[in-house]
Order: sequence, then C-alpha cells, then structure tokens
Amino acid sequence: MKTVKQGMKSAICALALGIISLSTAFAQSEPERFISTGAHAKAPIGWIEFCAENKGECADVSTLPLNATLNTKSWKELVRINTLVNKQVKPLTDQEHHGVLEKWSYPTDGYGDCEDYVLLKRKLLMTAGWPRSSLLITVVRDQKGDGHAVLMVRTDRGDFVLDNQEADVLLWSETPYQFVKRQSQTNANVWVSLGDPRPAPLTATSN
Repeated sequence: MKTVKQGMKSAICALALGIISLSTAFAQSEPERFISTGAHAKAPIGWIEFCAENKGECADVSTLPLNATLNTKSWKELVRINTLVNKQVKPLTDQEHHGVLEKWSYPTDGYGDCEDYVLLKRKLLMTAGWPRSSLLITVVRDQKGDGHAVLMVRTDRGDFVLDNQEADVLLWSETPYQFVKRQSQTNANVWVSLGDPRPAPLTATSN
C-alpha cells in the first residue's frame, strides 16, 4: 500500500515539473494488480503427498472463485498473520528437517521451509474466515532462479503476496519473483500456469 502511494506522489511531482506526460505518469505509478492465468499445470512436488496425509484439507470439489474484500480491518489481519508466522517459524530445509528433499507439512515443531510457512498462513486465514478460493499456494522463481513458494491472496484490490522472505505484504507485481503457477480458485487440487508479463529476474552467477 505504501509503495503504491509513494509511486503516485513521485509521478505527480514529475508531472508537475513537465518531465513526463499524464498517461506515462499513471502507467508508472499504478502497478499491475491482478495476474492472468493460463492452462492447467502440473502440481508441484510434495502437494499430492501432503493431500494424501491431509485428505480433509484437499477435498477435490469445485468452489466459487470468491475474492476477499480488502478494507482496513482485513488488511491489518493479513499483515498480522503474515508477521506472526514469519516470526513463529524458523527456517529449516526439508533435508535437514525430515531427511528428504521435499516434504509439505505444517510447522508444528516451529521449523519449516517456504511451503510450510504458506500452509500455516493459509490455514490461519481460513480459520479467521477468509474464503479458501482467495488463498492460493503459488510457485515462483526467485532472483537466483530457484523455486520458491508464497501465498497469493486474491482480493478485490489485487493479488497480494505473503512471503517468508519478505516482511511486507506486497502486490504480486511489486515482488522480484517470476510467477510460474498457482492453485485454481475453483479447485485446490487443480494448478494453473501464470501469465507474468515481466522479464525473468536476473539469475545470480555463482563464484
């Protein structure tokens, strides 16, 4: 929210000085709020196994694609839960934690990797009354080109990202990630590709 307001102020200032045109000012100040979806995609490694162990949370049923209503109260709740989980859970790889390369689970012992943070945030938000169809597990590529999981929250004001590597809740288009796929709004067991129009993040070179 703060980033959007700051961008608008900068654009208005530049416009007043005659540096940019009106159309350019608004193009620069208003980030893309909703990401487009594409064809069906393959579920990420670990999701099917998680569902086998948590059948009650992965019912293969269709739901209405409801977006959450974002207002002052819900925004504070979103930020609070994101901050709570980020502080409560300590990062630990699945190899160190479970002895396997990939395992999705709730961080009940206080440790987990990216998808475990996502699962807990999703669960807490659903318990707080947020519609499941607005809480979508999302796969991205980070600036190193590595796979990473975040929670994308679809709201009437845009698609926001809850991330264990970022303290702030940001619009998807304000993050440094390349968005790959996410859960469908109509079925948690269906995954769809994402149409991220931005250039892929630069891949860091290894020394």
